[in-house]
Amino acid sequence: MSFVETGKGYAKKYSTVGVLPLSGIPDRLLQSTKNKLKGDVTFVLGRKTLLTRILESSEKTKGLVKDLEATSAIIFSNDDPFELYKKFKAGAIKMAAKPNQIALDDVSVQAGETNIMPGQAVTELKAAGIDVQIQKGKVVIAKDKVIAKKGEMINSAVAKALHTLNITPFSAALEPMVMLSGSMLFNRKVLSIDTEKTTGDIIHAFNSALALSMEVGIVNQYTVKVLIERAYRNAYHLGMEAKLPDAGIIEGLVSNAANAAEKLDSLNKGE
Repeated sequence: MSFVETGKGYAKKYSTVGVLPLSGIPDRLLQSTKNKLKGDVTFVLGRKTLLTRILESSEKTKGLVKDLEATSAIIFSNDDPFELYKKFKAGAIKMAAKPNQIALDDVSVQAGETNIMPGQAVTELKAAGIDVQIQKGKVVIAKDKVIAKKGEMINSAVAKALHTLNITPFSAALEPMVMLSGSMLFNRKVLSIDTEKTTGDIIHAFNSALALSMEVGIVNQYTVKVLIERAYRNAYHLGMEAKLPDAGIIEGLVSNAANAAEKLDSLNKGE
């Protein structure tokens, strides 16, 4: 069976189809992700023209063609798109800094002993503006220092110092550009939503709305039962207090009267 025909078969077999950009992705990340997701995801890598033919073979998937980049893969799975996206993100790896990269957050070094031997490395650390001392034959960073602020470009001296200290301030992860499940299309922005936080926010908002509805007496499918129970209790207590002979409270009134009579009888006998 040809490469394209095999891909077409996957498109019919699996419920979720996605496009995975690979440009700039380290090969070791791709291999480790494939190993971790083995059994859950089928990866199809090839020339863009061949991947295009696979996606265009079905009305369902041809809309994904526009998301193919020069270097991409098609992924096939039966997993839920959101769970699948989380699995890809969980496979992120730490990356060393390279000259001219922009720091995504403050990059700092912490004070303390290092495993570095005195020598050229000390010169490299000092060139990055790090306060380095030799104490008892060990290289020690004298104080904490931010050597690249968020948004700044990392220069070669800082990149070399971070490499020497084995600090990896960047990370890389494979992130599907888009995934199609049934008739629903999910882009990266939607897939990256924190489902646990969003669920918590929805629950909090619902509980707040429910409490407000109960407070002002708004009747809906969530409050009607409780409001009826509350109204019944209020009416019952009002009837008991006013001693109104109603079918709903007559038994309670008789019981109260019997208790009062019994108490009165006890008082009379005590005399």
